[in-house]
Amino acid sequence: MSTIRQVQVTFDCAEPERAARFWCEVLGYVVPSPPEGFASWEEFDRSLPSGDQGAWFACVDPSGVGPRLFFQRVPEGKVVKNRLHLDVRVATGLVGEERLATLEAECARLVALGAVRVRLLPADEDNESCIVMQDVEGNEFCLD
Repeated sequence: MSTIRQVQVTFDCAEPERAARFWCEVLGYVVPSPPEGFASWEEFDRSLPSGDQGAWFACVDPSGVGPRLFFQRVPEGKVVKNRLHLDVRVATGLVGEERLATLEAECARLVALGAVRVRLLPADEDNESCIVMQDVEGNEFCLD
């Protein structure tokens, strides 16, 4: 029998804390407590060498079920379409107008947080509707 492994999803980005806080809002995740001995993440960050300050940030599923999301600063910007994206399941089990209304409401909420709406992929014979979005750093994801 094989062993089941937990995964961490890592994002390369320019502003780790900004990206992490955006995804906290999208997924209902939280920022974990700072390391022992520090009252806040800001205090911890100030304790690091200047080149390491702001280099990473993380968020977690408060229920402990979903993967940890890790955001690391990289020097290069996003050049082309990401090769992996997240499908945020906000309308599971819904169809037709009810599904579309749910997707549109979530899209509006996320646009207010800094996301960009790219396009609606309308339902066809095989798939229900979804909305293609971009996060605060241009990474593509779908509202499904």
